[in-house]
Amino acid sequence: MKKLTTLLLTLTLALACVGCGSKAEEAEVKSEGVMTYEEYMAAELETEVVIEAYVQAKQSWWEDKATVYAQDKEGAYFMYDMACSEEDYEKLEVGTKIKVTGYKAEWAGEIEIIDATFEIVEGNYVAEAEDVTKLLNSDELINHQNKFVSFKGMTVEAAGQDEAGNDVAFLYSWDGSGQEGDDLYFNASIDGTTYTFTIESYLCDSSTEVYNAVKNLSIGDTIDMEGFLYWYEGVNPHITSVTVK
Repeated sequence: MKKLTTLLLTLTLALACVGCGSKAEEAEVKSEGVMTYEEYMAAELETEVVIEAYVQAKQSWWEDKATVYAQDKEGAYFMYDMACSEEDYEKLEVGTKIKVTGYKAEWAGEIEIIDATFEIVEGNYVAEAEDVTKLLNSDELINHQNKFVSFKGMTVEAAGQDEAGNDVAFLYSWDGSGQEGDDLYFNASIDGTTYTFTIESYLCDSSTEVYNAVKNLSIGDTIDMEGFLYWYEGVNPHITSVTVK
């Protein structure tokens, strides 16, 4: 009986520790002076913000400025034209933790951090894609802005027409006026509603697998996608992976 009681107590303590670990992961402790995601979202536009997050993708670097997607376990952030040397840009691998000081801004519905500086701090975290397919066409979707997300079981629709008047599955640039190397725009639907998705050429250029995957799509294909939940006058996901089912 004593051994049985000891075993039950051990199992109980083990389960309790698992629960505590999960809660600890969900509520990451921020450094002194660093905002939680909730505090960041509550901050007024054009005010200074200080956040800590983990790099999930680098979109571009130009003239000592970097544009970066980052995320913690509470939410996601978009740093636009953050001060960054080319040497430091190379250090920003996926999962790298950074402390960012800048100003909260909004552009066409996209919440971002501008005029920012950063420092690399200890820590590493790579987010798994969160399936937000069921949130499309809902007011809740915007609460996941800038996160690494997935869309599943969607159907490719016509994005426009070519010069001959034939329906096509993608366009170079939003109106079809672009060329190889420019952004790709394509449409996909679910539950009777069609949405527009983008291959942002700075994030995924014409040499990437996803860029070429979209060029090979056919209208009617069923696809799964992953990417970042960017916003431009409404949801405008920047896709990084497309799989034809």
